[in-house]
Amino acid sequence: MHKERSKTLSMKNAALTECIRVSIYLDLNLCALGNHQMQISGWKGMAEVNEATMEALRKICFIPGAPNPLPKSPLYSLFLSTLPIMFRSIFRLRYRGIERIPHKGAVIIAANHTSHIDPFTIISGTRRRIHYLAKDGHFEKLATAIVMKTSGQIRTHRESGAADALSSASDVLSAGLAMGIFPEGTRSRRDEPPFLSEGKTGVARLAASHPDVPVFPTAIIGARSVMAPGDKSIRFWKRVEITYGKSITWNEWLVHPAGGAQDNASLQAIIDSQSDEQRDALRGLYRRFTDQLMGSIEALGAP
Repeated sequence: MHKERSKTLSMKNAALTECIRVSIYLDLNLCALGNHQMQISGWKGMAEVNEATMEALRKICFIPGAPNPLPKSPLYSLFLSTLPIMFRSIFRLRYRGIERIPHKGAVIIAANHTSHIDPFTIISGTRRRIHYLAKDGHFEKLATAIVMKTSGQIRTHRESGAADALSSASDVLSAGLAMGIFPEGTRSRRDEPPFLSEGKTGVARLAASHPDVPVFPTAIIGARSVMAPGDKSIRFWKRVEITYGKSITWNEWLVHPAGGAQDNASLQAIIDSQSDEQRDALRGLYRRFTDQLMGSIEALGAP
């Protein structure tokens, strides 16, 4: 009897320990990408940084726009009114935290990527114009080109590399529009979970270029069962869940003790440093931001 009680107590303690561990993990990840509605001065332990320092850093990090204007999409309004109806009739969509996405203004929606339908599930739920970067190959066939152009996707060329893609994304945010981005860079081709892979730092560079734009970590769950990489057809009536986490801006993250942990002195040191040292310091911050963002996406349930 005593042994059974000890065993039961041990199991309860183990379960409690695991709950605490998971709770701390979630708090750290979601706090590090906290609530953009909270003012920097209101966060306990937040460093004081003057506006001149922040502005000087923004100029260093700023990504100039692309030489070509954003593509016009006169049919986007029609697309936006019909897509949600169509998607809800053929898939079982469920959205959590969608009220966090503002109806207007520049935002970055960063999500995991396992299926071709991912951007359309996001657009269908938010019901606002969201631009994505699309490979030039999607514009070569008539059928997919029509979908890409109608939905306002931005064509990117492999030859010009990531720099031009980020320039186009910067244009979207400068215009006060919504930018959707998949930090992994491409759909996961793993055959079994975990499908989530390391994020590329382009999302951090974009956030640093527009440091007051909120970044929303977003988890898409179930899209792979609808259309996995390599599939030529869609499976209907599958359940797809999209969860939007709390957002944070680059400036908020930069001075948060659980984020960039910078203060005025350390940021000024980066600003005043030689180009090589400055580049290395920013790379470190970009990597940390991206890793915490991916941690938040995973904590929201991304497979």
